[in-house]
Amino acid sequence: MIERHIIIDSVDPVTFYGVNNANLHLIRNLFPKLRMAARGTVITVIGDEAETATFEQKIKELELYCNKYNVLPEDVIIDTIKGAPPKELKMDDVIIYGVNGKPIIGRTPNQQLFVKTYGHNDLTFALGPAGTGKTYLAVALAVRALKNREARKIILSRPAVEAGEKLGFLPGDMREKIDPYLQPLYDALEDMIPSAKLKEYMENNVIQIAPLAFMRGRTLNDAIIVLDEAQNTTTHQIKMFLTRLGMGSKMIVTGDVTQIDLPRTTSSGLIQALRILDGVKGIGKVEFGKKDIVRHQLVQRIVEAYERFDEAMKSQEHE
Repeated sequence: MIERHIIIDSVDPVTFYGVNNANLHLIRNLFPKLRMAARGTVITVIGDEAETATFEQKIKELELYCNKYNVLPEDVIIDTIKGAPPKELKMDDVIIYGVNGKPIIGRTPNQQLFVKTYGHNDLTFALGPAGTGKTYLAVALAVRALKNREARKIILSRPAVEAGEKLGFLPGDMREKIDPYLQPLYDALEDMIPSAKLKEYMENNVIQIAPLAFMRGRTLNDAIIVLDEAQNTTTHQIKMFLTRLGMGSKMIVTGDVTQIDLPRTTSSGLIQALRILDGVKGIGKVEFGKKDIVRHQLVQRIVEAYERFDEAMKSQEHE
C-alpha cells in the first residue's frame, strides 16, 4: 500500500470536483479499491502501487480536459477512466472555453480578423464603436495565452478619465474610486475564469488590473498587456504605455475614436499614435464597424441614430 499526493493546480477545484463534490464521488466509485480524500488542490490516494499510478494518470487527463474546456461532465469522467478518449468539442474559431464550457469565438469576419492579426503582430490596435467585442476578445486572447503558458501574466489597464463624474466626488479610497472604471475588464474575466481561480490569479499578481497611471516606470516581460479605452489617453500617456513592452510580451490597444472623453483642449493619444505608427512592422490594426456589434440588436440602431444626429449637426454648422 502506498500513498500518493496529486496536485491539480491548473484548474478551479470547484469545477473539477463538481457541485457538492459530485465528480469526486463518481471518481471514487470508479476506483472502488482505493481510499481517497481531496483538500483544496491536493488529492490524496492510498492503495496498490499500480492502481494508484493509473489513478494519477487518469486525474491528470481529466485535469487537462477541465483546463481546456472549463467544465468536467460526468460522461467525460467515465470515458476517461474506462480508457475511451473523451469527446473533443469541435468548433471552428474557438479562442477559449469560458466558465461552464461556453465557447468564446470570433463571431464576425472582423472579429476573426482581429484574432489572426493578433497572432501575427506583437502590437495590435482594435478600433470601433461600443459593442463590437474589442475588449472582450482582447481579454479572451490574453486568457488563452496564460492557459497555454505563452505568457506568465496578464496586465489589463484603462485610463481613469471621468465621463461626467469627477474622481474626487466619488465615495471611498483611491482603489474604490478607480474600480468602476475597470469593471468591464473584471466582467470579461469573470466570464472566462472560474471565480476561485480568478481570485488566486489576482492575489498572486498573475492577473493585474490597474489604471494607466500605474504603468509608469515598468518594463513588462512575458506578459499580455491590454490597454482599453485608449482614445482617452493623452499623447504622453500612450507613448509611455507603448514603451512598456518587454521581451516575450504582446500588447493589444482598443479604442473608439468617436467617444473621446478628454477635455476639448487635449489631443487623443490614440489618434496621434495611429498616425505615427502607420506602416511600422510588427504592428497590426483592425477596424470594427456597426455590423460587428454583438450586443443587443438595439445597440446597433442606437449607434446608427447617433451617427445620423452627428452628421445633421455638422451639416448645420457648415450652413
